[in-house]
Amino acid sequence: MYFLGIDLGSSSVKLSVLDADKGRCIASVTAPDFEMEIKAPKFGWAEQDPELWWQYTKDGIAKLASKYQVDLSKIKGIGIAYQMHGLVLTDEALNPVRPAIIWCDSRAAVLGAQSYLQIGETHCQETLLGSPGNFTASKLKWVKENQPEILEEAAYMMLPGDFIAAKLSGVAQISTSGLSEGTLWNFKEGRLATEIMEQMEIPSELVPEIVPNFGEQATISAAIAEELGFSKDVKITYRGGDQPNNALSLNVLKPGEIATTAGTSAVIYAVSDQDNYDQQNRINTFLHVNNTPEEKRNGVMVCINGSGICYQWLRKIMSVSGTSLIDYEKLNGLAAATSAGAKDLRFYPFGNGVERIFNNKNVTSGIQNLNFNIHQSAEVVRAACEGIVFAMNFGFDVMKSVGASGSLVKAGKANLFLSPVFREIFVNTTDTALELYNTSGAEGAARGAAFGYGYYKSYEEAFENLECLERIEPTAALTNQYKEIYNNWKHHINTEL
Repeated sequence: MYFLGIDLGSSSVKLSVLDADKGRCIASVTAPDFEMEIKAPKFGWAEQDPELWWQYTKDGIAKLASKYQVDLSKIKGIGIAYQMHGLVLTDEALNPVRPAIIWCDSRAAVLGAQSYLQIGETHCQETLLGSPGNFTASKLKWVKENQPEILEEAAYMMLPGDFIAAKLSGVAQISTSGLSEGTLWNFKEGRLATEIMEQMEIPSELVPEIVPNFGEQATISAAIAEELGFSKDVKITYRGGDQPNNALSLNVLKPGEIATTAGTSAVIYAVSDQDNYDQQNRINTFLHVNNTPEEKRNGVMVCINGSGICYQWLRKIMSVSGTSLIDYEKLNGLAAATSAGAKDLRFYPFGNGVERIFNNKNVTSGIQNLNFNIHQSAEVVRAACEGIVFAMNFGFDVMKSVGASGSLVKAGKANLFLSPVFREIFVNTTDTALELYNTSGAEGAARGAAFGYGYYKSYEEAFENLECLERIEPTAALTNQYKEIYNNWKHHINTEL
């Protein structure tokens, strides 16, 4: 029995097929072969075409069959992970009425801050566990105020993964955790935050059917089943935002457990059984995918926008003299070719939209102490790796201050965690052990689908075959060294921001 996991990112769509009988992934593909474009019609905007997401999802499914000879008729359930906080507006026929406003779009940050004051800081913190910020609700308000004719066309608001599910099934739905990602969930009473919608003048009829993260949500349509080569009884049985899903992929489900990732953005995500919030709104709390009315499970999250995208930028600018881009292994090698501290070069990896750890300020990137006679490409790359981790740790310190902490962090061995230098910087700056696993968001979504379908009867069974590849411990000497480097880096943050 097979289960399909779809992981919709802002760079690509990844798909994995889980053979549930054997408990292992049998095929994984990515579509398209190039990175998806993010359009910025104006400064601070970030948009994508939802129909392209759907086309790449179909291309990936076709590639699973053609490249790996996956028998698609054996697929019984589908799980969907997706880029968080986006806004997709569709008409009744599920056709988008405008491009999706994605997670790193900054246009609604001012409106979110205004709503925070109008609704009341205390009420927002106690109800939403934070500010509407730059999340989906604020993006909806922006459309209402700036494109009212488009909102008139819209029948449904959804998050990116909900749109893919709707294209598969023909049914518009949204999950409880998805509503919390959009600051549309009342944590105090465990329901849709209708009073927040009223105060922000967002029509409640835009919210589609609300479904739990796990379970039989919808059956794919007969026409789509025939088009894609599926059987007609395939169910959508799981959906979750990319960071809660990353935690699920790593079997991070209990209070005190922590997951991290360093893809396009860098995230530390801790599971809690408390309604944690920070009065300065530097971190965010959402419903975790395994939250139930009987057992509270929240995800407390710090997000740094400029992580992998910073590394991608370095790759591009260091490749200008060649005909093709240098590979990331080359960058990792450069970072290893110089010492900790990068000869006092400091890199501030911001510049990909408003930063949550600075309460949605539009903070730009920067390099400090650059000396043309001392610093070469190795120091620039090393300083970037250190800056990314230092920014993560800055947020991690805030998480600890509200009671979300632990001594072990789990990550997939992917993206920046492929770099030994990055891993060294991470464990010794955060002073936590790091476990690396051979998994991915798409595989996690497939396991989530198998659990939601009922094939696996417990989370323990679903993750029985999850393999820890490596455990890395901090060392006292390096921890002390990186603490000093981090404090010097942080001094500029404290004085300037």
